[in-house]
Amino acid sequence: MRQRPLPTRGTGRGVPYPPPRPTLNEPFNILPIHDVRVDHPSRRYPEVRAAADALRAAGSLRKPPFVQWFDHMDLLDWLGAFFGFQRDNVRNQREHLVLHLANSQMRLQPPPNPPDSLNVSVLRRFRRKLLNNYTSWCSYLGRKSYVVLPTRHNADDLLRRELLYVCLYLLIWGESANLRFAPECICYIFHHMAMELNRILDDDIDDFTGRPFVPLYSGENPFLNNVIKPIYQTIKGEVESSRDGKAPHSAWRNYDDINEYFWSVRCFRSLRWPLNLGSNFFWTASKSKRVGKTGFVEQRSFWNVFRSFDKLWVLLILFLQASIIVAWEGKEYPWQALENRNVQVKLLTVFITWGGLRFLQSVLDAGTQYSLVTRETVLLGVRMVLKSMVAATWTIVFGVFYGMIWIQKNHDGEWSNEANNRIFTFLKAVLVFVIPELLALVLFVLPWIRNVLEESDFRILYWLTWWFHTRIFVGRGVREGLINNIKYTLFWVLVLSSKFSFSYFFQIKPLVDPTKILLNGNIVTYRWHEFFGHTNRIAVVFLWVPVILVYLMDLQIWYSIFSSVVGAANGLFSHLGEIRNIHQLRLRFQFFANALQFNLMPEEQLLNTNLTLVKKLRDAIHRFKLRYGLGQAYTKIESSRVEATRFALIWNEIIITLREEDLLSDQELELLELLPNCWDVRVIRWPCFLLSKELLIALSQAVELGNTTDRWLWLKVCKNEYRRCAVIEAYDSTKHLLLQIVKYGTKEYSIVAKLFFEIEQYIQNGQFTVVYKMAVLPQIHAKLISLIELLMKPEKDPNKVVNVLQALYELSIREFPKVKKSIEQLRQEGLVPQSRATDEGLLFENAIEFPDAEDDIFYKHLRRLHTILISRDSMNNVPMNLEARRRIAFFSNSLFMNMPRAPDVEKMMAFSVLTPYYDEEVLYGKEMLRSENEDGISTLFYLQKIYEDEWRNFMERMRREGMEDSNDIWTTKTRDLRLWASYRGQTLSRTVRGMMYYYRALQMLAFLDSASEMDIREGSQQLASHGSVKRNKGLDGLGSGKPQISQNLSRATSGVTLLLKGPEYGSAMMKFTYVVACQVYGHHKAKGDPRAEEILYLMKNNEALRVAYVDEVVFGREEVEYYSVLVKFDQQLQKEVEIYRIRLPGPLKLGEGKPENQNHAIIFTRGDALQTIDMNQDNYFEEALKMRNLLEEFKAYYGIRKPTILGVRENVFTGSVSSLARFMSAQETSFVTLGQRVLANPLKVRMHYGHPDVFDRFWFLTRGGISKASKVINISEDIFAGFNCTLRGGNVTHHEYIQVGKGRDVGLNQISMFEAKVASGNGEQVLSRDMYRLGHRLDFFRMLSVFYTTVGFFFNTMMVVLTVYTFLWGRLYLALSGIENALDADNNTALGTILNQQFIIQLGVFTALPMVVENTLERGFLPAVWDFLTMQLQLASIFYTFSMGTRTHFFGRTILHGGAKYRATGRGFVVQHKSFAENYRLYARSHFVKAIELGVILTVYASHSPMAGFNLVYIAMMISSWFLVVSWIMGPFLFNPSGFDWLKTVCDFDDFMNWLWYSGGVFTKAEQSWETWWYEEQDHLRSTGLWGKLLEIILDLRFFFFPVWCCIPAGHYQWKH
Repeated sequence: MRQRPLPTRGTGRGVPYPPPRPTLNEPFNILPIHDVRVDHPSRRYPEVRAAADALRAAGSLRKPPFVQWFDHMDLLDWLGAFFGFQRDNVRNQREHLVLHLANSQMRLQPPPNPPDSLNVSVLRRFRRKLLNNYTSWCSYLGRKSYVVLPTRHNADDLLRRELLYVCLYLLIWGESANLRFAPECICYIFHHMAMELNRILDDDIDDFTGRPFVPLYSGENPFLNNVIKPIYQTIKGEVESSRDGKAPHSAWRNYDDINEYFWSVRCFRSLRWPLNLGSNFFWTASKSKRVGKTGFVEQRSFWNVFRSFDKLWVLLILFLQASIIVAWEGKEYPWQALENRNVQVKLLTVFITWGGLRFLQSVLDAGTQYSLVTRETVLLGVRMVLKSMVAATWTIVFGVFYGMIWIQKNHDGEWSNEANNRIFTFLKAVLVFVIPELLALVLFVLPWIRNVLEESDFRILYWLTWWFHTRIFVGRGVREGLINNIKYTLFWVLVLSSKFSFSYFFQIKPLVDPTKILLNGNIVTYRWHEFFGHTNRIAVVFLWVPVILVYLMDLQIWYSIFSSVVGAANGLFSHLGEIRNIHQLRLRFQFFANALQFNLMPEEQLLNTNLTLVKKLRDAIHRFKLRYGLGQAYTKIESSRVEATRFALIWNEIIITLREEDLLSDQELELLELLPNCWDVRVIRWPCFLLSKELLIALSQAVELGNTTDRWLWLKVCKNEYRRCAVIEAYDSTKHLLLQIVKYGTKEYSIVAKLFFEIEQYIQNGQFTVVYKMAVLPQIHAKLISLIELLMKPEKDPNKVVNVLQALYELSIREFPKVKKSIEQLRQEGLVPQSRATDEGLLFENAIEFPDAEDDIFYKHLRRLHTILISRDSMNNVPMNLEARRRIAFFSNSLFMNMPRAPDVEKMMAFSVLTPYYDEEVLYGKEMLRSENEDGISTLFYLQKIYEDEWRNFMERMRREGMEDSNDIWTTKTRDLRLWASYRGQTLSRTVRGMMYYYRALQMLAFLDSASEMDIREGSQQLASHGSVKRNKGLDGLGSGKPQISQNLSRATSGVTLLLKGPEYGSAMMKFTYVVACQVYGHHKAKGDPRAEEILYLMKNNEALRVAYVDEVVFGREEVEYYSVLVKFDQQLQKEVEIYRIRLPGPLKLGEGKPENQNHAIIFTRGDALQTIDMNQDNYFEEALKMRNLLEEFKAYYGIRKPTILGVRENVFTGSVSSLARFMSAQETSFVTLGQRVLANPLKVRMHYGHPDVFDRFWFLTRGGISKASKVINISEDIFAGFNCTLRGGNVTHHEYIQVGKGRDVGLNQISMFEAKVASGNGEQVLSRDMYRLGHRLDFFRMLSVFYTTVGFFFNTMMVVLTVYTFLWGRLYLALSGIENALDADNNTALGTILNQQFIIQLGVFTALPMVVENTLERGFLPAVWDFLTMQLQLASIFYTFSMGTRTHFFGRTILHGGAKYRATGRGFVVQHKSFAENYRLYARSHFVKAIELGVILTVYASHSPMAGFNLVYIAMMISSWFLVVSWIMGPFLFNPSGFDWLKTVCDFDDFMNWLWYSGGVFTKAEQSWETWWYEEQDHLRSTGLWGKLLEIILDLRFFFFPVWCCIPAGHYQWKH
């Protein structure tokens, strides 16, 4: 914090609104709207002037009282003066609105006339979208909307009124701070302020004062202090009462409770306007009278899994019951058993069970939600009671009717008519019972009817649906269209059919006979007291429990199998993986050039947009032809066409970017570049890596076919396009080279020219093979290579060059022609000198003119010619870097996938990128890179080894940029070194570099959109010459010796930037904004933290980067004011300038920190779309080129809705750091590709799982923002944006033609903390209202999809571990009790069944199937299999088993006891050994204790069980359990650097013993003392509820039974004998 300076801007203390007229040098963000005289590229857009002029139309409005009005003021100033908004809020929203309206008007087709006036349709569409949620809210509550647009006003008045409503909402939203998480609260505020606005506009007279009406609030910052602050203080008070989230969720109101209070009309009665601060809504009310939880009460219990997804559990339980009834008959097939009337009647018991489950659900609802019942919500309590009574009644009725059936049957001795009549009576009751389900089925088949009914707000519909669910504002009209219904229904029908068939035949049916034997027989001699006589009931329980647990969880495995198949099919139809490597790119590179032109270059905009379907069909046909090289879509792009030059500019910029990132060497850059037309080459100059060995093949063909015709030989050559181009380019380049090095005007020059003229004449006449010997061509080829190599040397030997030229001359004149010619003939033809005197001297001796050593262009083309002449391999290993290969292959493949056509940059949707940052690394420090661990390994050394080729490329670049000695890397090149290392970690600088590629790409695309053919041609030549000057130094000993300019962070000095004329900067700034929410940047500056300087460096080198932070200003001792501040680096003033400073009602962080940080900065973002990027992400220039294609997806319908979130695939870039990182990368890659692909299509339940997704910004800013922030419950804040989106009728899609880089944790401890965070977050999701509503508001099959892809995955992981526990405890009981002795191991059907269950547990390997399938799809089958085998050899199975334990522990503990929290993993490189004490603290409770328990059980079982004698049987039964034990104990040692080093082991032991015996004191940390750690480990038990403590006690009782069971058999045996 810092002391407050004298206020110079902003609405600070005592500064009235409005301020004086702004000065010319007032800083601006993107648009200098405050002064039209500022020279800025945006001024050339008439749309910007139109939007700004429309805002200035405030002339006839009544002027605000008590405020001086200036001519420059506009509608936003007018609203700010009347309603008391802060000045910088007004300035911020002014630019926000002008920028959006201008961008929207740019996209109009056809363009409006006149262009410099705001189009009414643009404003109207925006107003409807912005206020759509408000309109729905009014309709839902039955209130009249105060957005009134009179029809009698003229067009200008109507436009102004719409503008005022839009401005008012934006001003409210911009100053609402934490209230932005409560969108309906903002609706309430807007509702009343719009009413006041209407009264001002209508010139109403105030009833109390008799004067013209003015708003009710006044004073300093009246809106903030009188409207926002009271509600903010209420939220703050509730959060403080939560005891940092440790209090039960039911004891305090979170953001959702505050917001949902405004879903009821009671908010109007209680709060009123102006706000009634005495209302029981506010924190100031006494706790007994204060409003409690609203809408939902979060209770910690595993029953929430049943409550939220009751339909799933009802299905599983009823099928289990029905299967047991049918299997009990002992028939081979179920339909045989169903022929028996007894079985048919017994199956009716499922309805008794169904009724009982309904009763259970109603009791759970009442038991968890009773606190919602108040005087105002008494009907809710009535419904709870009635539901329990009705469910109990149905259960009793079914039980009575069922009993009457059997009474009648037993009385009659057969199934008489009376007995059958009683069955019919039962079925009639069933029909009434299932009427709601039948109605739901009809509405499922006709989803549009259900959507209409749910979205309508008629009172009668509310009363008709009152019984079934509570009426809430969200979750209405969320059903999908019929086509999507059919797709995901078919998917789940197949999954459920497979699961139930497998369960019946392999789980339930095999257990029936052993169960009958155990229940009916007396075959057991117990080794202890017989508790249940001779029925062996406990044995039956232990036999069935593992089977039932597996039955309940194995649907997760079937989902994994089917999702892998469907995901692979989706990927194939999306054309993923068609170009997997450079070899496949070579085969399609010509098509690739056309595909790039088709997808990335905008098409001509038609004025008639009605032919959409025809256009789509035409584009699809064209894309199909491109993909497979059919028809005219594939044309040979020769260098005379501007399209080829445009393609070359884009391709070369991509390659230059890869070189800047040090993924390529200088040599590889030249091999990959596509050069413009030079040296009079007549064909497109494909990159050298495409032309490799083609000339040598053509040469061999010429020698082989030397006696054939020219036409036949040329046809053979032309079968390969690259070969044709290589031959022509080699000939043209050789001709140009020889004519350039031979002096013009000499006899030798004329001879060379004549020789080439003759050759061309014979070629033209088709007589080349007739006149010349093809066998001589290899000799000419060899001499040409010798000549070029001599020319490439720094010191050229003229004599050797003359000798080679003479040899070439002799070959061409004497050996090459088939017919020998005399000297006279040659002289007549001009092929020898005319005078005999000259003939006596040496040819070329005085005719050589070497090019200037500074002529870098010449030597660049010479190297290219040399490469074409000598290359003998296919260059499939170019580039060497695997990441560069992957990126090039993915980009080229993506252009053959289906994507929207790109619009012009001016007509694309504007977007922003938002990155939350707290205090992570910005740039790695010099000392951090140099410091060594205990083994002498530094971070830099580690990076040099895992990025060895990139380090070589970096050093090559540094030498090219002036570094003379390698030690200079630590002196003059320290900044470059730090950047290089930071770009390979998970740092802010890497993220900023990646996101700024958007800005660079937009500038280039804007240039290509507007450049003429001449601009592109000249620009291409200019870039070629400039690039060669930059790169030539150090290649083959050639260099200019000129000092090179170091490249800055944002981009290199070579590239398309050199061609930009100025307007491109304006276009890019209009369309793209990057805001980094550096929450504590102010603290860093005040403390002199190096990170502040590094962030400033980022701003300095990235002009589109903005930094938002929270500034704390201290008054006196206790009073602190908080401000949201936006800053940028002014390139003209060369300093950081403050743009906006908006005061907050209090501290920013009330809930979870990350969403609060995003929320405070979101007001500074711009555009229609918002991409959320996390601190561990990266971007690629070639992918940034496709962003405008992606944004066009917002205009397309996916199903019955347009998208509101565009999902983007991720590439995990940390896979090469370590084996653990590779495992994590493989797991994560399958989730973010195949997993998300299936969720989006066909399942339609993709949420928001990470940060590359692109949001429909205005849709979300009016519906609660891009995440949720309530303390603890929203610890996984991202996914709640997806939940919120789905419940509010949004649509989430997934697109795989574009990717964003993402980092993951690379060390075991980091990964475990991340897994703990995710598992804890899913535990909190189980308790949340969002999950409950998704489970109840979605249809049955989408509900299944939600469950098994979110909390169900973690729940079923926990079930796997519980299955192992129950199986082992059950086997231990059977062994110690003597039951196993009584069973014949050779013929024991029960044993076979148990082996089946073990096999089913091991089927968990199928959950890894998506990983293998996705790898196969994108890399090929053999590489995928090899990767899988390699991972197994690297102990991947141990890692995944270990991770399963982490997820199970933290998921279960969070549901029972809480304790979810954000765990900072550090995201750094793991080069240090972790001590045993640290590993013990992390894994004792989650892994070690459990593994030791299971190990002891296995050991005792092996010593007592007769089954241990059958070695193979015992191994088959216990191998997976032993593997789990070993994995949980040995994992931290296997994956710990130097984990088995003896000296470190000794040190670890000493450290562990010191930790155990250290007593410490009050301030001792857990890292220092076992005692402190133990109390912290038990801390969750202090805050848990009664049920959590009881369940913990019950679970711990197993440790009491264990010694009892072990002791009783021995004592009983001694007593008997």
